Amino acid sequence: MKRCLVIVDVQRDFCPGGALPVPEGDQVVPVINRLLRRFDRVAATQDWHPPGHLSFAANHPGRKPGEVIQLAGLEQVLWPVHCVQHTPGAEFHPDLDRSRIQAVFRKGVDPEVDSYSGFFDNGRRRSTGLDEYLRREGVEEIYICGLATDYCVRWTALDAVRLGLRSWVIEDACRGVELRPGDVAAAWQEMIQAGVHLILSQNLLA
Repeated sequence: MKRCLVIVDVQRDFCPGGALPVPEGDQVVPVINRLLRRFDRVAATQDWHPPGHLSFAANHPGRKPGEVIQLAGLEQVLWPVHCVQHTPGAEFHPDLDRSRIQAVFRKGVDPEVDSYSGFFDNGRRRSTGLDEYLRREGVEEIYICGLATDYCVRWTALDAVRLGLRSWVIEDACRGVELRPGDVAAAWQEMIQAGVHLILSQNLLA
């Protein structure tokens, strides 16, 4: 059974010092680097927003990051400007070993809809190509890591299960945003209830 490691959004803007830092986000990098050679395939997702993306609070006069609006018929958290195409903040963390990454899937490219999942945008209007890649490569089992637990990791894992993939999330290779207290715990619970399996990196390295 082929296994693929899916690295979610380990980008400069999501790490300390970035525009939308996930607490301790950079601490996932050494864990991920140790895991890379344990997998048949390695893929990564990359937030890749146009400057006018409507998930940015700056594009809604009078609105602030953290507020929630309706956008294209979907509930949307407004974020600081982050991971804008062709900017340093959209680049992968400089310490992430990219030599083993065989495919990169960009998301959030439609200015009118956000994209948390590595598979689809939030309206499920556009596929990133990740599912097609996994099927073409004969992958049946994926291991997900990266940023952030309560958003892009969570949505990627839930979509993987819906698509019929055996899905694991590597707990110590993820960090969460925790906009509201309890968000990360709720995300773990939702993933477990959906059939996602949790594992620690040490159990993959043993």
